[in-house]
Amino acid sequence: MDVNAAVAALAALAGVCTGVVAMLAFRWSEREQAKPTRSSLHTEAVLPPGVDTVLSVLRSSAVVLDESDSVVKASSAAYALGLVRGGKLAVEPMLVMARDTRRDGEIRQIELDLPRRGNGRGDGLAVSARVAPLGSRLVLLLVEDLTEARRIEAVRRDFVANVSHELKTPVGALSLLSEAVMDASDDPEAVTRFAGRMQVEATRLTSLVQELIDLSRVQNDDPLEDAEPVRVDELVAEAIDRCRHAAGTKQITMAAGGTADLHVWGNRGQLAAALGNLIENAVNYSPARTRVGIAARRITVHGGEMLEIAVTDQGIGISDRDKERIFERFYRVDPARSRATGGTGLGLAIVKHVAASHGGEVTVWSAEGQGSTFTLRLPEAARERDRDKADRRDQSLVEPDEVGDDAAADRPYETFTDESLPAPEVLP
Repeated sequence: MDVNAAVAALAALAGVCTGVVAMLAFRWSEREQAKPTRSSLHTEAVLPPGVDTVLSVLRSSAVVLDESDSVVKASSAAYALGLVRGGKLAVEPMLVMARDTRRDGEIRQIELDLPRRGNGRGDGLAVSARVAPLGSRLVLLLVEDLTEARRIEAVRRDFVANVSHELKTPVGALSLLSEAVMDASDDPEAVTRFAGRMQVEATRLTSLVQELIDLSRVQNDDPLEDAEPVRVDELVAEAIDRCRHAAGTKQITMAAGGTADLHVWGNRGQLAAALGNLIENAVNYSPARTRVGIAARRITVHGGEMLEIAVTDQGIGISDRDKERIFERFYRVDPARSRATGGTGLGLAIVKHVAASHGGEVTVWSAEGQGSTFTLRLPEAARERDRDKADRRDQSLVEPDEVGDDAAADRPYETFTDESLPAPEVLP
């Protein structure tokens, strides 16, 4: 009996000990779960309800920081701008501003110039950063990219400055010449000479104002609103007629040719103005008794068929340095020569805008002393192209021996020489 009692006592004592240990383990587990872990700290620093949705639709780059300056939320634009790297805000001035806002709750804003990511070439990024408290523990940083707005503003300032300068020159000349006419009222020969100069300056002023109007129109108007299929042959003929007098004065021969019966889809007036500017430049910058050629052809590029209209001259040529800037407004390769020919520096800028608005481009090949070739590339009118293909297919079935060879359309354009011209029809 004593042995049984002892065993029973030991069993009871073991049960009590097991219960105590189990209770202590349970209490310890609850305490450990209640402790704030590293992950639970981040889960507590969650965004307030609805903020995540708002940040996802903002155009600005958004970054949310917690009390340890760790990034809780960042938009893809923030990573693209290089604001966030390795889970941290990488721009020190923004980080300092965020800490100050977290300390006193005051909203702050600053504009900064940041280097571009990658090789660092080109202009930097201009940004505007605004920091505001978000709740009691978070800070919201909104960054707006101002680079494009700054560039447009710089272009606008340069444009206004250039226009003011270009307008002041002929206006000032007219004012001085009118005073000279008044002073020389008793000298008919001087009056005639000064009046002739006034006409030159008035013509130059009229051309400048007209080209400013044309440039404004091609920038603001949508050419496809009034688009139609336009015959390239008619555009070339119209542009040549526009420059016929100037070419005849310098005894310059103009030649037109290439593939016939091509059609481009676009605004007839804008296309005629662009091609006319190219031919006018070729005539103005070519020596006397030389040749200017205009040739059109169809080419196949990725995405469809395009038309190329090339204008080639035997002029002074363009250096490599100037080729990168000739399509800028008011830029002139030879300012003295431009003033002598009445150039405003806006013609090629108009050509560039017309080509871009029609879904094409304009390129240039040139070498100093060897002339230049400007190539206007535009989309072909699809309906006219399909009709032309059908006509050629029908002709090949009826008269296979009389079909022309279009291989010449695939040959690249070459510069003109005195011995050869790619255009078969010469227009005096």
